[in-house]
Amino acid sequence: MRDTTLSRLVGDDVRVPTVGGGLSRYVDLDAAATSSASVRVVQAVQDLLPWYSSVHRGAGAKSRCTSARYEDARETVLDFVGADRRSHGAVFTRNTTEALNALAFRLRLAPDDVVVTTAAEHHANLLPWRRHARLRVVDVDAGGTFSTEQVVAELDRQPAPRVLAVTGASNVTGWLPDLAAITAAARERGVFVVVDAAQLAPHRPIDMAALGVDALALSGHKMYAPFGTGALIAPRTVLDRGEPMLVGGGAVKAVSFDDVVWADGPDRDEAGSPNVLGAVALATAAEELRSGWAGLLTHEQALVDALDAELSSVPGLRRYGPASGDRLPVAAFNLDGVPHGLLAARLSAEYGIGVRSGCFCAHPYMARLLGLTEEEVNRFHQDARAGRRQVPGAVRASANRATSIDEVVALGDALRAIAATPEQGRRYGLDEHGDHVLPGVRVHVPTGA
Repeated sequence: MRDTTLSRLVGDDVRVPTVGGGLSRYVDLDAAATSSASVRVVQAVQDLLPWYSSVHRGAGAKSRCTSARYEDARETVLDFVGADRRSHGAVFTRNTTEALNALAFRLRLAPDDVVVTTAAEHHANLLPWRRHARLRVVDVDAGGTFSTEQVVAELDRQPAPRVLAVTGASNVTGWLPDLAAITAAARERGVFVVVDAAQLAPHRPIDMAALGVDALALSGHKMYAPFGTGALIAPRTVLDRGEPMLVGGGAVKAVSFDDVVWADGPDRDEAGSPNVLGAVALATAAEELRSGWAGLLTHEQALVDALDAELSSVPGLRRYGPASGDRLPVAAFNLDGVPHGLLAARLSAEYGIGVRSGCFCAHPYMARLLGLTEEEVNRFHQDARAGRRQVPGAVRASANRATSIDEVVALGDALRAIAATPEQGRRYGLDEHGDHVLPGVRVHVPTGA
């Protein structure tokens, strides 16, 4: 069964070609990368389209309507993450990555400032901080986790850090750090706390005020609103001062050739024409999730249990990450004797199951999960510089709210069948991108469908 407390997702009934020339109903187990659009979200976008116009300063009825919807969406996002409207503002960005880049720029870090982060982070929560400051990394154990005590030890090292940047949930293993304990320790030490909530937001309620989180980033494309908008929620004291990362129209009060008076936040960080439709889509997705948490959390726990049961019964399967505790329905694994890219290709071509393979934009984390030596990591980098595509990695299956238990069982059945027929992999070749493909099986996207 699926969770029925939330609206359906667009594309739930898509059928894809598989080996033998038939069509199979697509099984979407790639939700950690991006989510399909919610039917309710699409309806909200369609309802706004006839009224779509420029935001702010427009005197016409359409412009006033669009402006109101845009600002209402901002308030909805603040409420969704439990932010205090008096102290925090929401800036609409393209995605989590842009939000974290904007924040790293706006905090006016010095090259010698220290940012504590962890080896479990997505690149989006590593590279912006490395560009502006020095990283101090909390390492993970063989299971891909770290403890609150490890974080505290790095917070207490000198020089004292200015920022703690931590994931709310791993996009690779689905592991959930103890945010409450971690943020409490950071706040006690006066450290500014940033949470990458890209994976957390579609799966768990968030209360920034209760947790003591200073800033948070999320993205609609993970939350069933893939219309090109994310959000940065940050203190107004940060948003109301200093130069924005992106400059242009809408970010200013006055401009001359010699001077500029910046707008107040959040307008200061939203130069150019904003993605109003994306903002409304994001807000609608947030409202829908808030109304359905009880049923969704129960359903996701059933998915976690089903993934654990199915994957544990596949001969030769090696799973990465913690095997117990509070987790999202996400699993990273390899199958002995089958390259990760080939395994993903076989699941797609033979069974219509969509998963992801590689390092999932978390290379340092995957290097630790795979147990790569420093020499092997260096070789990986050399291969990348030389244009070679011999990338270490794993396969990731990640469920969404529309995933049924039957689909998880189908994954298990497919993996057991692949484990029993390794010789079938010899039929696959590599395309010009280095991806495994099976000749004769092509996905045709109908036009005007």
